[in-house]
Amino acid sequence: MTDKKLPIANVSHLIPQKPPFVMVDTLLEFSENKITSSFKISDTNLFIKDSLFLESGVIENMAQTVALHTGYTYFLRGENAPTGYIGAIKKVDIWQLPKLNETITTKASILQEFMGVTMVEVKVYNANSEEIASAQMKTVIVS
Repeated sequence: MTDKKLPIANVSHLIPQKPPFVMVDTLLEFSENKITSSFKISDTNLFIKDSLFLESGVIENMAQTVALHTGYTYFLRGENAPTGYIGAIKKVDIWQLPKLNETITTKASILQEFMGVTMVEVKVYNANSEEIASAQMKTVIVS
């Protein structure tokens, strides 16, 4: 893909995760220190139970939004997206679980980045633009 216009509806080349473990599907906004993604929750998702997207899915969506920021940064430089993982979760609050077929929007702000470790603040919003979850986490790129 060479198109750098946003939004990007197919982000599979920008993240290391592969189906069925993909929890982001669209890159909406991007800057050096911020990213906004969206994700439509389907019935084939691994984290669906009783028509709700479980806490573990919400947290993975947050982490993959951060991975999308890293992957798009690498893409803009002409490099492949690196593999990473959640290094630590300092705080997570989930007030509401998203529903099946709902599209959630996730916004991440990069607080600090040093030698492959990224500290972020992440917020998740439901289809009504209400904040339903937030977290502070560290992600780590595998070198």
